[in-house]
Amino acid sequence: MEDYSNICVITNIGTHYRFPIYNRMADEFSCAFYLGNKVETPIKTFDYNQLKGYKETLANRYFHHFYWQKNSVKLIFKSYKYYILDGEPYCLSSWIILLLAKLLNKKTIAWTHGWYGRESSIKRIIKKVFFSLHNKLMVYNNYAIDLMEKEGISPNKMYCIANSMDSDKEKQLRNTLKRTTIYREHFNNDAPTIIYCGRIQKWKKLEMLVDCVKKLKQEGFLTNCVMVGKDVEDVHIDDYAKSQGVENQIWMYGPCYDDNILGELFYNAHVCVSPGNVGLTAIHSLTFGCPIITHGDFPYQGPEFEAIKPGITGDFFKRNDTDDLKQKMLPWLNINESQRETIRKAAFEEIDQKWNIHYQIDVIKKVIKDLNEHA
Repeated sequence: MEDYSNICVITNIGTHYRFPIYNRMADEFSCAFYLGNKVETPIKTFDYNQLKGYKETLANRYFHHFYWQKNSVKLIFKSYKYYILDGEPYCLSSWIILLLAKLLNKKTIAWTHGWYGRESSIKRIIKKVFFSLHNKLMVYNNYAIDLMEKEGISPNKMYCIANSMDSDKEKQLRNTLKRTTIYREHFNNDAPTIIYCGRIQKWKKLEMLVDCVKKLKQEGFLTNCVMVGKDVEDVHIDDYAKSQGVENQIWMYGPCYDDNILGELFYNAHVCVSPGNVGLTAIHSLTFGCPIITHGDFPYQGPEFEAIKPGITGDFFKRNDTDDLKQKMLPWLNINESQRETIRKAAFEEIDQKWNIHYQIDVIKKVIKDLNEHA
């Protein structure tokens, strides 16, 4: 019987989407959580006091790209045996914790993006040294693990942790979803609808979606597009849509965090498109049965792109190529309801196999078990 009661989690921020997995970790492992304070960022956080096992808020002190977490280093001298860290080389205090852990025979685990595939020579050296100081690495996807193995990092040290949202709640909700007239009522037509869900930011390149809607219209193919999210950078996609003459086909829904509403929007859309890159949007979309399209330049992608199986749960287009995006969208916009149901089932299977809380908990259990066996 493994003892999971000595786990200390140190992270730079308590992001909103992580609350369910952290709460489950608190139940399963009796973790102690030390979470960084929210600085100027559009990232939504949860109320730290609502988390079981929450101990303290650590102040993040930034120096250009680097930062230090005040009061984090002293935690290595507490009675915890395992330390789960963000796995960010930019966190200077993590380096000190890792070095002290070696001296004190404490075990350290990174929860990390790992490799992207676009690292410079200097970054590669720094990352290799940084990750060598950890006992184990929990990496978001297998793509990064493959890159890290090529860099000489042992595959026995790495585990694919994937990512998740509130998977249990969302699984219950998806069983209640059904076809509705939400888009017909807004757009006054039965044309296929494209959805984007996430923050409205310049690097998301949402103008490409507007351009695709315009090109398809010029070709006699009417589509609708709903964009769900807050405009955090004054992108003003609505103004751009008006300048392109397709404002009636674009619905700027605004921010929404209610999965009951989001579930209906995803379920009734034909396809979700994230032109700039994709992150948790892919998981959110597939969770509610909606296929996802994003670009296929993986070094510039979020790790969740790995949930996309071309032709099954979505597709990839040539990065920054609007014409290719339009062509990749067409098959998904032309599907009938029977085909749409097959896609929904494939999307649900992908989430249930890997991108959920239970999968992540099993990975953490295996990491601790392996650490104990090789102690």
